[in-house]
Amino acid sequence: MTLSIPAALAAAAARFAFSATPRLDAELLMAHALMIDRTALLLDSDRAVSPGFAALVERRAAQEPIAYITGTRGFWSIDLAVGPGVLVPRADSETLIEAAVAQFAGRPPGRILDLGTGPGTLLLAALAEWPAATGLGVDASPDALGYARRNAAALAMEARAAFALGNWGAGIAERFDLVLANPPYVATGDDLPAEVRDHEPAAALFAGADGLDDYRRLAPQLAGLIAPGGAAVIEIGADQAAAVTALLAGAGLRATTVRDLGGRDRCLVATA
Repeated sequence: MTLSIPAALAAAAARFAFSATPRLDAELLMAHALMIDRTALLLDSDRAVSPGFAALVERRAAQEPIAYITGTRGFWSIDLAVGPGVLVPRADSETLIEAAVAQFAGRPPGRILDLGTGPGTLLLAALAEWPAATGLGVDASPDALGYARRNAAALAMEARAAFALGNWGAGIAERFDLVLANPPYVATGDDLPAEVRDHEPAAALFAGADGLDDYRRLAPQLAGLIAPGGAAVIEIGADQAAAVTALLAGAGLRATTVRDLGGRDRCLVATA
């Protein structure tokens, strides 16, 4: 017996109890299998279930990230290609773009640096926000930079976005109006959901026994990277504001904490 789309979605969602969004996961997989967007699926569920849907459900049931299965993730106003070897963009990280927009209200940044750019997440979102800006994305992962370059090309931003292999800000002599960074901040001993722990790159997640190792590397570099009147916007773990603020203060920077939509401390805006 062939299931209808509503029945197939319900059956799939029932297998995704580990997810915070089981029904949404099922809908995204069905839309991907049918090669339509989710809105089209919701408007017309009378079509036949794609033969490829079952295989996608099995992958998700094994807790593979949805973004790896579909190969894409929406972030801010753009869609990004992602896959194994890169950190999946999180909606919470959009708080950094919101904070930057507030910081530069009425005076758009001309040059933007994204440290730990991954698939180009923060840099390309910022360039979409400020069409006259240009920027540089740095990452230690060649795989991530491959995705970043492909995303820049897909968004017609390859002339505005350059990418380089590097270790945070080491060796960068230029100063930037806006510095963005989403360092690893999970303590080595902390547990994570299986879909994150078993699939996403550990180097983009874990940062030593207290989760602060990369902030210790980054903080002394920032003052030399921020142009006069500029700012750095740095993602943090929900319990790290005080510790990272202290590291930045030790480097001569003042920091203001910004919370995400869930009311959690999410990023610091640092200025000289």
